[in-house]
Amino acid sequence: MARYFMELAYNGSHFCGWQIQPNGVSVQGLVAEALSTILRVPTSVTGAGRTDAGVHASYMVAHFDVQQPLQSPADLARHLSRFLPAEIEVFSVIPVADDSHSRFDAVARRYEYHVTIGKNPFTRGLATRLNYMPDFDAMNQAAEMLLGYKDFTSFSKLHGNAKTNLCDVTRAYWEPRGNRWVFIIEANRFLRNMVRAVVGTLLEVGRGKLDIDGFGKVIECKHRGAAGTSVAAEGLYLVDVVYPTDIFQPTHKRFNES
Repeated sequence: MARYFMELAYNGSHFCGWQIQPNGVSVQGLVAEALSTILRVPTSVTGAGRTDAGVHASYMVAHFDVQQPLQSPADLARHLSRFLPAEIEVFSVIPVADDSHSRFDAVARRYEYHVTIGKNPFTRGLATRLNYMPDFDAMNQAAEMLLGYKDFTSFSKLHGNAKTNLCDVTRAYWEPRGNRWVFIIEANRFLRNMVRAVVGTLLEVGRGKLDIDGFGKVIECKHRGAAGTSVAAEGLYLVDVVYPTDIFQPTHKRFNES
């Protein structure tokens, strides 16, 4: 057996998410189907994460196995990109150790959430439109508090199946980027729906509906009902997956802006 890591990106607007679902077109399903067709043998794909319906990835890593080493992994990457829909691009196919795992070996992931102030036809489906100007300074003060906590139950999906709600957040802040504002958050792991719930609660701070101390109390109460409404999926991007250098060294992050 030979194992390969794949670097790819996708616009998630028209997919039911990364993970294969019984009723819907998934990124994982399309990539596995393409691999199986090109290699002429059923081939499954395991991703570094499970982005939800409508969520994008400017950088995702996945792995797959083949019985015999590929003659030209680079040719396979190009063939896959031509075979897949325009919304998905495969950057590279790289050989790794047989026991390397795209999900379990990742030590950090970074997400971004993009918003625009007012109507912008050129970011439709790629950023969330706000009809007001939030206080980004206040939101940054609140976001910094995330680094001082470990239990993020208040931002987890209700009745989720996570074994633990503990995460180590190492970066969390808003920055202006062209005609957008972008929230950047990095952690060793994320709970399902966590980023969208965090952003929704930060926007409560930005609108003056919740003060900074109140944001800390939301985290401390460990109850999803205390946090704000989750924001739309369209503004969310997985932008980086980090591995120990002895496991995998990235070769292509063309769409990773930060």
